[in-house]
Amino acid sequence: MLDRNHLTIIKAVAETGTVTQAASQLCLTQSALSHAIKKVELHYQVQVWQKEGRKLRLTQAGNQLLNLANRLLPQFEYAEQQLEQIAHGKKGILRIGMECHPCYQWLLKTVKPFLAQCEGVDVDVRQKFQFGGLSALLGYEIDLLITPDPLFHHNVRYTPVFDYEHALVVSGQSPLAELQQLNPEDLSEQTLITYPVEASRLDIFSHFLTPSGASVKQHKIIENTEIMLQMVAANRGVAALPRWLIEEYQQHMDIKPISLISPTAKNGIQKSIHLGIRENETPPEYLNRFMELSKRVKVT
Repeated sequence: MLDRNHLTIIKAVAETGTVTQAASQLCLTQSALSHAIKKVELHYQVQVWQKEGRKLRLTQAGNQLLNLANRLLPQFEYAEQQLEQIAHGKKGILRIGMECHPCYQWLLKTVKPFLAQCEGVDVDVRQKFQFGGLSALLGYEIDLLITPDPLFHHNVRYTPVFDYEHALVVSGQSPLAELQQLNPEDLSEQTLITYPVEASRLDIFSHFLTPSGASVKQHKIIENTEIMLQMVAANRGVAALPRWLIEEYQQHMDIKPISLISPTAKNGIQKSIHLGIRENETPPEYLNRFMELSKRVKVT
């Protein structure tokens, strides 16, 4: 009895909260929408939603269907995209998931030649998840995952495409600017600025401060890279970013990169940008092309 239409209706109702808005979103009449769900309720002898004022609340059965919709509908969409791409040659859309906040400059240097060479392919970049990209890749919400911290899975293949040093960036006005490298204890009186990511997943903590039992005086959160570097340049704190990114901004900002040296990072924190794709699938030609181009990108 269950089909894709039922799942689409449940998802629309969950998003809009009312039958009227859901019907409008799906270009259906209210009666057609209600009748479709009523048939499911009668067949399985369950109630899918309940009215609460003007809004609808999904029941336990309704939430079960919503979970199913969230898992299956992206796969339907992906399969349809693949069929369209087969029918139209190289046309399609490359959906990229980003788990690396400061990697946009690197990505832009790849996207520009990619769009020039693959005229029929569009690019969509998604960063609605924070370190949840693996599930998005396995759930067919994205086709390619860009991450400096690959979480290995038997159904995912990662390819390292760019190596870099994760360094500290300080203001040229800071006393630290005279140093070439830092130990964890050197940050004990500093204000550390980071992206809004769990501390255990930040390299400055996991590879530098935490293993040495060190800490900072204050920890501030800023989401935007430009603002973060403006704060650092104004000597309001320090941050940890890829050295190549720091050096690009260093051309017009009073900032300096410093290597982070510790017992667990004797040569500094060395990282790689990885591209993850689903294993045991034949990727479209344009995805292979993107991966080839990404290996040629120079950021210095």
